[in-house]
Amino acid sequence: MKIRTRYAPSPTGKMHVGNLRSALYEFLIAKHEGGDFMLRIEDTDQERFMEGATELIYRTLEKTGITHDEGPDKDGGYGPYVQSERMKTGIYMKYARELIEKGEAYYCFCDKERLASLKTEVVEGKEISIYDKHCLHLSKEEVEANLAAGKPFVIRQNNPTEGSTTFHDELYGDITVENSELDDMILIKSDGYPTYNFANVVDDHTMNITHVVRGNEYLSSSPKYQRLYDAFGWESPVYVHLPLITDENHKKLAKRSGHASFEDLLEQGFLSEAVVNYIALLGWSPESNAEEKQSREIFSLEELIQEFDYHRISKSPAVFDMVKLRWMNGEYIKAMDFDRFYEMAEPYLKQVLTKDFDLKKIANMVKTRIEVFPDIGEHVDFFETLPEYDVEMYTHKKMKTDQASSLQVLRDVLPLLEIQEDFSNDGLYQMLLKYVEEKGVKNGYVMWPIRTAVSGKQMTPAGATEIMEVLGKEESLQRIRKGIDKLTNA
Repeated sequence: MKIRTRYAPSPTGKMHVGNLRSALYEFLIAKHEGGDFMLRIEDTDQERFMEGATELIYRTLEKTGITHDEGPDKDGGYGPYVQSERMKTGIYMKYARELIEKGEAYYCFCDKERLASLKTEVVEGKEISIYDKHCLHLSKEEVEANLAAGKPFVIRQNNPTEGSTTFHDELYGDITVENSELDDMILIKSDGYPTYNFANVVDDHTMNITHVVRGNEYLSSSPKYQRLYDAFGWESPVYVHLPLITDENHKKLAKRSGHASFEDLLEQGFLSEAVVNYIALLGWSPESNAEEKQSREIFSLEELIQEFDYHRISKSPAVFDMVKLRWMNGEYIKAMDFDRFYEMAEPYLKQVLTKDFDLKKIANMVKTRIEVFPDIGEHVDFFETLPEYDVEMYTHKKMKTDQASSLQVLRDVLPLLEIQEDFSNDGLYQMLLKYVEEKGVKNGYVMWPIRTAVSGKQMTPAGATEIMEVLGKEESLQRIRKGIDKLTNA
């Protein structure tokens, strides 16, 4: 049997990393087995529908490389692929009425006032009202009269109050729930739209979906889904419920955290391929190789497809660690082709550098030193303006420098630099190397004070001569003279 998976998002805003992980795992399960991955838009919740959100879904899948084989834009013979369009075909009402005929569902005509008077229970921190099956006991004549009168209704699932229901999850095994705990959930709402719970069962069956991946917050609803499959006499798909993604404080990763959505992460300078790689490892680990001293962490999408085995997904909550994601992003930046790196880095360079610098040379300096693109500014801002700095910076134990030795070095090299015609990195380095040899000292003894004077920073993305090449002769000399003044007056 061909593996068929689906990603079925609701167009309600930016894509949360938890939803992106579900999409990625569905894609990897299908592609690992040579199956099909489908995109289905679940827009039945019209109140939460957000303009432009569907386009955002397409854009996210395109940027991440999670390519669907079927969807609203690629008909594979199972369309329509948008629930509101599917609703117009009458498919949901057809199957809901089939359940009514079987006694597995019923019309409910209760108004808001009556529903408000029902007793409530707290389930998973939320207060919900428990329906008392009042309308189940209406006679056929009463139901027909209400329908003929145009009385508003919903269609509810008729769950038994005795016995138990068992469903199977690939990670959690068999889960059994007492039927007395199952509410008669609404299948068709009063506006005629199906609920998410009903529509996804009907759609998954009619679209031949074999594997369903979703967050484990749906575990509590799954017995109700199982009862629907059983009521229809359908075989349920393979269920894989994913662990929760938490923040560093082990709290649920909230949308307001600032990095909970794919779009947020792109805006913060992360690469889409690094995000995909990182999200793949949030709850899944590859089979470890005995020869590898530490488990492998960098995977291309093609390598993930090859390696992915959903049986290796963990049940434990996955911690979204920004430090780890930044590190991984930095590894991707280091491995990037320079032209692509420069194209992405240029806007960040131009934010802080307005003078006529060789931006490609500066970009090359920072490529291996940043983790995300916005880091660029703090690494290169000294080119634009020499920052105010403390003369204590000239003292460096390892380089064996202090303020007096630094002052001597700067006074010695200033006239050499003034007559130096070749102000390239190589030309400057060769000239300074001669001075180092004549003085009989180590390179750092000379380069540290020069680098301090021309950058005003302890950490720079390049050495003294590389910095001077970019600054040019006039600016470099001006900064060294300022260094001499600071040290003289210290």
